[in-house]
Amino acid sequence: MSILLDTHYVYALAANPGWLTDAERRFMASHPERFVVSAVSVWEIRLKWSALRTTGERKGPLEPQHALHLLSGQAIRFLDLTPTHAASVLLHPVPHRDPFDELLLVQAQAEGLQLLTRDRLLISHPLTISV
Repeated sequence: MSILLDTHYVYALAANPGWLTDAERRFMASHPERFVVSAVSVWEIRLKWSALRTTGERKGPLEPQHALHLLSGQAIRFLDLTPTHAASVLLHPVPHRDPFDELLLVQAQAEGLQLLTRDRLLISHPLTISV
């Protein structure tokens, strides 16, 4: 089964692999051909990059075009957000109202993927895995 990466893993792979735990690095090294990055995560990266804190610093640590450039050299498949994904109902609702998490889970559901996440609110969801 292929694995859809939650956005925080996309950040780590693109710019900060030191953020990964030893167990996560071993897991990713043993499954390099199986990772999928959603357009939803790229969109979330762009929105965070464009948003500013009251201090003036960006909410996101990575410029989206740079993230795509860094990811393009890796064995990662990109997944578009389709109208079918956008219209799909999540069979097991999420316990919070984060639209990015919901869209990633809808894509995992529709594409037969599992979402790799660290998000404590998602770890118990049937479509997620954690390391």
